[in-house]
Amino acid sequence: MNSAARIEAFLEMMSAERGAAENTLSSYRRDLEDASAEIGGGLAGAAAADIRAYLDDIAARGFAATSQARKLSAIRQFFKFLYAEGLRGDDPTGTLDSPKKGRPLPKTMSEADTGRLIDRAAQEAADASLNDGDSLAALRLHALVEVLYATGLRVSELVGLPVTVALRDDRFFMVRGKGDKERMVPLSAKARMAMRTWLSARTKVPAFADSPFLFPAASDSGYLSRQVFARDLKGLAARAGIASAKISPHVLRHAFASHLLQNGADLRAVQQLLGHADISTTQIYTHVLEERLVRLVNDHHPLAD
Repeated sequence: MNSAARIEAFLEMMSAERGAAENTLSSYRRDLEDASAEIGGGLAGAAAADIRAYLDDIAARGFAATSQARKLSAIRQFFKFLYAEGLRGDDPTGTLDSPKKGRPLPKTMSEADTGRLIDRAAQEAADASLNDGDSLAALRLHALVEVLYATGLRVSELVGLPVTVALRDDRFFMVRGKGDKERMVPLSAKARMAMRTWLSARTKVPAFADSPFLFPAASDSGYLSRQVFARDLKGLAARAGIASAKISPHVLRHAFASHLLQNGADLRAVQQLLGHADISTTQIYTHVLEERLVRLVNDHHPLAD
């Protein structure tokens, strides 16, 4: 049985025994036939070195790591089938490593753009010409943006903050994050001021009087939804002259972390502030540290150009 016939047998098994969808079968067929055409003597008789050379070749051709991993997965399944059916006495894919999928760098904002965004929020919050409803919304958005950039909270943590955080008016507060773990986060003077101003406006709204949340809303949860905040933030960005596609609550959280690191913060301190259980999660920011170290050497080493 040649490679083409064995690929057909594999696809029949995937369809009949595993109920693979038509799209899945088509994808397997393309990947296996491409590999078989590239490997001398066909795929079915390939050795581990042949498959490794094929993977190296598609990497050199510019295929993304995800595409390489998908092709290898199809090849692995094919050889497991051949081994199970007694058509091969070994599985040449057993010693092959999957291509590493590069972790994408988080989207972030420059310090200048972040400053423009916050300045716009402050300007709108202070606009005496707004009607009561618009003024209340502007004060709330200003408080949200200031607190998010000052603390790096997850958006779910931010919108669900208890009103006691503002009532205490401390420079630090405790937040309960993922895994029900508590951590301490700082509040800048500007964030505390924006929060106090919002709290003053909030107390004048009878519907909010009994709410335990700092940012109450008529929702199932009882507090502002993350979707409403994200929409309002995009609108603010557009009014500040910043492309709204570049901004989200999560981008501001990343800006908090990146700007701390750029200005000398320790990676482990940022890990604690973000509430990451594992330092490996925080290491997506190592590119910021690398840039800082290069700048440090270039600026201060006696032999630097």
